[in-house]
Amino acid sequence: MKIGSKRLSAAFLVGTSAMAWALPAAAQSSDAPSVDETQAAVDEDEVIVVTARRRVERLLDVPLAVSAFSGEDLEERGALDITDIAASVPNVTLEASRATNSTLSAFIRGVGQQDPVSGFEQGVGIYLDDVYLNRPQAAVLDIYEVERIEVLRGPQGTLYGRNTIGGAVKYVTKRLPLEPSFKARATYGTYNQAEGVVSASLPVSDLVRMGGSVARLSRGGFGDNLTTGLENYNKDIWAGRLSLEVGGYDEPGFIRLQGDYTKDTSDPRGGTRLIPGLSSGAPILDNVFDTRGALNDPEQEVESYGVSLHAEMELSDALTVRSISAWRKDDSYTPIDFDALPAVDLDVPGAYLNEQISQEFQLLWDDGGALTGLLGFYYLDAKADTLFDVRIFTTFPGLTAFTRADVETETYAVFGDFTFDLSEQISLSVGGRYTWDERSADILRQNYLGGGSPIFGGAGVPFGGPSTDFDGTREFKKFTPRASISFMPTPDHNLYASYSKGFKGGGFDPRGVGVNAPAAVPGAPTNDEVASFLSFAPEEVDSYEVGYKGSLGILNIAAAAFYADYTDVQIPGSVACEVGGLPTFCGVVSNAGKATFKGLELEANARFDGGFGLSGSLGYIDAQYEEYITNIGNTPTDVADFRVVQNTPEFTGSVTASYDADLGNGDLYLGATLSYRSKTAQFEIPNPYIDQDGYPLLDASAKWTAPGGRWSFGVYGKNLLDKEYKTSGYTFILTDPVTGEIQNGTNGFPIPTLGPEGTLTAFYGNPRQVFATITFEY
Repeated sequence: MKIGSKRLSAAFLVGTSAMAWALPAAAQSSDAPSVDETQAAVDEDEVIVVTARRRVERLLDVPLAVSAFSGEDLEERGALDITDIAASVPNVTLEASRATNSTLSAFIRGVGQQDPVSGFEQGVGIYLDDVYLNRPQAAVLDIYEVERIEVLRGPQGTLYGRNTIGGAVKYVTKRLPLEPSFKARATYGTYNQAEGVVSASLPVSDLVRMGGSVARLSRGGFGDNLTTGLENYNKDIWAGRLSLEVGGYDEPGFIRLQGDYTKDTSDPRGGTRLIPGLSSGAPILDNVFDTRGALNDPEQEVESYGVSLHAEMELSDALTVRSISAWRKDDSYTPIDFDALPAVDLDVPGAYLNEQISQEFQLLWDDGGALTGLLGFYYLDAKADTLFDVRIFTTFPGLTAFTRADVETETYAVFGDFTFDLSEQISLSVGGRYTWDERSADILRQNYLGGGSPIFGGAGVPFGGPSTDFDGTREFKKFTPRASISFMPTPDHNLYASYSKGFKGGGFDPRGVGVNAPAAVPGAPTNDEVASFLSFAPEEVDSYEVGYKGSLGILNIAAAAFYADYTDVQIPGSVACEVGGLPTFCGVVSNAGKATFKGLELEANARFDGGFGLSGSLGYIDAQYEEYITNIGNTPTDVADFRVVQNTPEFTGSVTASYDADLGNGDLYLGATLSYRSKTAQFEIPNPYIDQDGYPLLDASAKWTAPGGRWSFGVYGKNLLDKEYKTSGYTFILTDPVTGEIQNGTNGFPIPTLGPEGTLTAFYGNPRQVFATITFEY
């Protein structure tokens, strides 16, 4: 079954045609990092070079908390997708969202957003080749032909297209070489993991190159759906990219036209129950990767594709102009069986239909003197349509609540960031951004009896009028500044202090029930009253950081201490309620109040004689709600003492030991990484069933590269300790409204609030995997 989505009325932006298709722009020599991307590279002295501030400089010189992973580093570690890097970055959580294979939940230093439905903006920005991905669907990016991945911690907005309140993750693909190239990679491993990636490029002329990649990524399930017979936690993906490049390298300009496509037809990911069926008595399954949910309509399918145009031109030795234009679309169809049982106790067929166009212009100044910086403009027009049923047939025959939430975001921003060298040792950076956001929502909620909604092929008929039929718009405007000062007593030591303000616009609860809005006079609430009831305010953060970066001979080190005041924190959720005399669920979104985050981060790497290397990271964060206001019996109550910050473990850390040596005239790499995350809460209310205690993960790899570099062979092990650990879950059980303590019934199990079986399910991280890869390149 397919559900049509509305198309954006605006045409795909291509920037100013004269600039985009003039002679190629701002490029680099073959051995220098690109000026337009944040590159991590290692030179002969193993000094990391980046362009995090849109200019080439050593990572040591940058007064920002940045972690960078080169494509070679990711290959040596056997990284499979973007979530793998979280194990090595302090105070970062990246994971596939509950009940999905490809939707990303991202948190940095306590700031993020777990809810994937339309209306909720993400707290961490995900960038694909400098293009901001407005929605989290299809954002669990698989790693193939990657130049680098970078993580910037703290609010961003004066250097990048979209303002992000928590940080940014940048996924950068490889550019085409000047010479013809071909690369093929084949992988096979446990759970019938079978992957193939083929990449090729060809110069058409001295200035023009074209190339592309095709990837087939598959794996059997870690478990099974015992009701439908489908695999659970499997992988079935086709993906590809095509690129056309003009200029670059020693030319004065560069143009890159790129398209990408991904189709994911993996089976739906079902959770495992943590309590028996409270009505059926169905027992808890032995294998945490098995499930019993019967819902499989619509069939799981995620399709994502887009086109981008990146163009640069050097107007002079000091001035460069850049344009980044993009159009993207993704459609996700997914059956989510909350209760994970054959009965239709809490089944949610859903669709997420997203589309966006964006345009960014930058003007960069760098004359080699005391002043460097940029001015930028950013525009985004995005639609996010979410449609879903909530079916509770076990409570009342065919009882269904259908929701359609069409949310459009239009945003403009101007930003700038400049650095002035006050002396050879002291530099001052200042930046600012003015953001204008407009959020429009069209929300319909309708109850059905006798079956599911017709939108999802059900036989239900409407019961009463819509409980929500809302159309509204809100505007949000904000200026967000940034400033930092750096002191370098010597070229190998940098002490810095910075301040930045982050902002995330408000919106409308797409699951809210309009008839529950309080009316100023007896009768149905007006549209304005519904708008006030469904809307939530923007959130803001003031972030302060002091840090040190230094090179101490064989040891490179980066340390930071941070403090953040987080206000009007947006907390979305769903609770059991009653609408029109029928039991159902209601969206509940609150601006919780205030939180403070303070912590420490340490990253270090060392190279020893004999090919031995050691690197590691350590993160500590004290994340606390200072105020958390919720309505209890229509009385505002501060419950901050009983709430926690989700997806934010107090401690994160990793250590990697490596060894490089000559073997058979080739190069041998051996490495092992031990990472650790302390106890993690899945929601703001602690839950001993789905919260995850601290756990370690052990990965290891061995890679041999033949003389000349044409052939390589690697063996990789992930989660070698075979640790079972929860990453997310669903819960609809009765808790104390203040303390959050779970209320048990006479049977000793939690009391369900929606459906007689009770919903308390969990999703788990990948078990032990071992795989081998052979690569040929020419």
